[in-house]
Amino acid sequence: MDNEKLWAEYMRSREPRLKDEIVKRFLPLVRYVALRMSVKFQVGLDFEDILSFGVLGLLDAVDRFEPERGFVFQTFAVPRIRGAILDELRRYDWISRSGREKLQKFERTLEHIAKTRGSTDDKSLMTAMEMDEQSYKDLLEIASRSYVVSLDDVLALDEGDMQREDVVDDNGLDALEVLERNEERDTVVEALKKIPERERTLLSLYYYEGLTLREIGLVLGVTESRVSQLHGRALSLLRAEIKSLSGV
Repeated sequence: MDNEKLWAEYMRSREPRLKDEIVKRFLPLVRYVALRMSVKFQVGLDFEDILSFGVLGLLDAVDRFEPERGFVFQTFAVPRIRGAILDELRRYDWISRSGREKLQKFERTLEHIAKTRGSTDDKSLMTAMEMDEQSYKDLLEIASRSYVVSLDDVLALDEGDMQREDVVDDNGLDALEVLERNEERDTVVEALKKIPERERTLLSLYYYEGLTLREIGLVLGVTESRVSQLHGRALSLLRAEIKSLSGV
């Protein structure tokens, strides 16, 4: 039974066995999302825990999905899987209070730089943040694992029959939804153009090509730890540019 028929039968009957089959089919999506969140585990947590958190989001997506609205399930499920993982991680206080405060200050600094077109090199940012090199690197590590930027428009799902068009193309959207989606996509694309080429390349390799941080390190000739820092920097810069373009 293909996915469309499976959903139609489940929506008609709500049989638990059909729900189980849907969840089973889309479990690879949970792994895909979890692998690309740059999560660092607190004591007592491992990757299997992260997957179990993601499954909670998948179950919620299955319960709330309405095929008649024209959305592709993967598009609907991805933010809910990510959200469930983050919600559970917050229960473990995975970023300290002081870490959050530093991250908020970093965001404000980058937003100001984005609006004034100031320098975004590491030395300038360290000076603006009044941080030494190690503290700055630690902050980028926090940013790398705490930001979940909406880049679904450039994701490439490669699990089985889950293709990129399944993520970005939804049929049946009304005119307002289409307009809003196009505006969001245009903002992300424009923001990507404004960040440095190295960061833009990293995001492309990570979110579009689907490379892991380790694989990107091999491509760029740096350590996995450095890629994680660059990833946090890239996401921070992108968020700042998106906010600047959106007038937030």
